[in-house]
Amino acid sequence: MAEPAGAVDLNGAWATSADQCEKVFTREGGKLGFTEMSEVYGGGFIVDGDQLIGKFARCKVKARKDNGSSVNLIAACATDIMLSSIQFSVKALDADSIVRLFPGMEDMEIRYHRCPSQ
Repeated sequence: MAEPAGAVDLNGAWATSADQCEKVFTREGGKLGFTEMSEVYGGGFIVDGDQLIGKFARCKVKARKDNGSSVNLIAACATDIMLSSIQFSVKALDADSIVRLFPGMEDMEIRYHRCPSQ
């Protein structure tokens, strides 16, 4: 999925704490993945083009709407036991920090930091 000019770049590995990147993600044979105990260190997710990859689910972005520093995504997700459609909203704080927003729950948010490419 090509990003429009000025769109927020979400590609990469995102962890809830920048200093935990090495404990959340691993790279084997050039492929980025999750460490065995990644959730203990706050967890995270990987964005690779139109793919959102979590430790227990893979999602394919079906729709994306950029609105300045905010991005709204609709994704079809699959786990080992079910398929679902989710709404994923983030706001860029800077080039390497985002906050995930939960529509309808104004006080709930999770901050993520882009991990350096290893």
